Amino acid sequence: MNKLNCATLVAWIAIQAVVAGADAAGQPFKSIREFGVLASNSPELNRDHLQQGIDWAAKVGGALYVEPTDEPYPVAGGLVLKMNASLIGAQGPVGRGTRHPEKAQPVGSVLRIEDETQPFIVVESATQIRGIQFWYPRQPLNDPAKIIPYPPTIQVAKNKAAQGVTLSCLTFFGEFMAMDFNSSRSRPCEQILFEHCYGYPLGGEFIRIDYCYDIPRILHCHVNPSNQRFIKGGYSRSVVDSVVARKTFTYAINHTDNAQMMDLFTFGVYGGIYLGPATYGQLSNFNLDCVTVGLHKLGDSTFNRNWQIAQGSIIANTGPAVEDIHPIIVEGQGHTALANVESFSGGNGALSNLGKSQDFMLVRGSQHLTISLVGCRMRNYASPNPITYANPKAAIQAVACVDHSEKFFNQTWSGE
Repeated sequence: MNKLNCATLVAWIAIQAVVAGADAAGQPFKSIREFGVLASNSPELNRDHLQQGIDWAAKVGGALYVEPTDEPYPVAGGLVLKMNASLIGAQGPVGRGTRHPEKAQPVGSVLRIEDETQPFIVVESATQIRGIQFWYPRQPLNDPAKIIPYPPTIQVAKNKAAQGVTLSCLTFFGEFMAMDFNSSRSRPCEQILFEHCYGYPLGGEFIRIDYCYDIPRILHCHVNPSNQRFIKGGYSRSVVDSVVARKTFTYAINHTDNAQMMDLFTFGVYGGIYLGPATYGQLSNFNLDCVTVGLHKLGDSTFNRNWQIAQGSIIANTGPAVEDIHPIIVEGQGHTALANVESFSGGNGALSNLGKSQDFMLVRGSQHLTISLVGCRMRNYASPNPITYANPKAAIQAVACVDHSEKFFNQTWSGE
């Protein structure tokens, strides 16, 4: 008799509970098929039926199960995941794609999206989307001129504050912008969790957050142009170059308190992580590969515009000119603490690149700021000094770092 490990057994029991209509605690579940969502329906009909299911789930705090199928469910945009409702599928993140045995398409809990006019689904407070694949079958692999600028797949509610949203184990195929959580000062979003999400947005933006004052968390996310290799293959060099040319960031944080970011990867984009002027928080364990700018940290105050950044690797090598390529840019005000962050460059056939960066860090602006660097390794940069000191008011100290000549780099700029 085959033995199941604990995690597998728990998952199996949970799925059986979904099929039976309730979990052990009596929490109601229903398949989306019970509401008439079928692979053979039109996208508009499935949208209407799925919204009916969401309306039911919102009243009872229930969950809808996206029952796996060999033919993805076509669904039009304009859905609203109302407060208390959950949308749950069978997959973890499938970073190379599930694959039909005979056709170039994914299988499982897959929603096929072709709506070019509105976000696919808007989320309200106390909601969850988990284990779903979002597929845009009309996006090209090889021709950047044919890229469709779809609205965001998942968007925060704009007419009310959305707080307590979980987005977990999601995979995006062909998205233009994956998760848009740009809120407003009057209706901020809070306690937003992104974890184990995979994709490659053709607009360059995977997660963006604005006005989130109670600790958003971005954990274990992976952005890569080979994300649908098992389905149709990876994106061509020309398509990846077009994503870089958009000058957007994979992860962008604005007006956010104490953001938590950990285990993040991106490849083949202009910018890796943008830490806006009105933000602070912690970032660790990251790899930003084949970018023009890895980290861009700003600050609009001396009080708490501080970021602690550790255990990361940046490969900055792409852009129109070497002078534009910087693994790290720091400006504005506040403090930036870097520990064990390395940068190296080189060639990569997946995109056009110059194989090196201008420097390790560009410090610019005219306001007082502070930076500490400990144990950072820097190489493959063109400038004579790894740090371009373009702000005379910046106070910087580098300790036990290593430069491109494999020599220890210890230097202090005291600032004015």
